[in-house]
Amino acid sequence: MKAEELVTMEGEVCVLLKAHASSDFALHTIAPLVAKKSMLMGHLYQDLGFKNRVEMGHFMKTYFPTLAAAKPKDKLWKKFIFDIVGRVAPACYECKESAGCFKCQLEEIGA
Repeated sequence: MKAEELVTMEGEVCVLLKAHASSDFALHTIAPLVAKKSMLMGHLYQDLGFKNRVEMGHFMKTYFPTLAAAKPKDKLWKKFIFDIVGRVAPACYECKESAGCFKCQLEEIGA
């Protein structure tokens, strides 16, 4: 994937997040941060420094409540965000579990 495309994708994610921001802080600080982290190769909750997806969910409900309300419970945040912007997350191209996208989540719940 070319650098220009990654920059474009990050911008699209940021625009989406900003449209759902709950405050100026979410709009100007948190949305760009989450957009940048969404481009990394790990799980979004880990790249944001959360212990688990539950913490991530609380964070998103606080800063992007209308987006959080629209998210299906059975979809991971990164997948949900990139589905909305009509893209595939860069990490998904590298993932060896793409055929069973929720395998990592199921392993975490069972742990």
